[in-house]
Amino acid sequence: QVQLAESGGGLVQPGGSLGLSCAASGFSVDRYAIGWFRQAAGKEREGVSCIDRASDGGIFYADSVKGRFTISRDNAKNTVDLQMNNLKPDDTAVYYCATDRDCDVVIKHWRYLRIWGQGTLVNVSS
Repeated sequence: QVQLAESGGGLVQPGGSLGLSCAASGFSVDRYAIGWFRQAAGKEREGVSCIDRASDGGIFYADSVKGRFTISRDNAKNTVDLQMNNLKPDDTAVYYCATDRDCDVVIKHWRYLRIWGQGTLVNVSS
């Protein structure tokens, strides 16, 4: 069964760091694009970052997180991780991961994606 599960959320002070992990089961993360999304209260879900399948090698970051967030893939653990540094209160949201064949599909057509994790809450607050 194909599944995704996020972990690593929590409470962090502004300027702090947090690492999220998206664990895949039923498929290999190096063969599909994996994207990270977030949804703040009362706002629409937005794409944060995406890493393409290994054969394509592309990486996407939203402008709001460039230079602060880093996405990476761990083939041994079958996870895609999101390292978040210099966190701001505006980063507070539920973070989700999702998958499809490439980042262009994941980021631009996220409303049609079928495979999502359950989400993990990131709260940036003093």
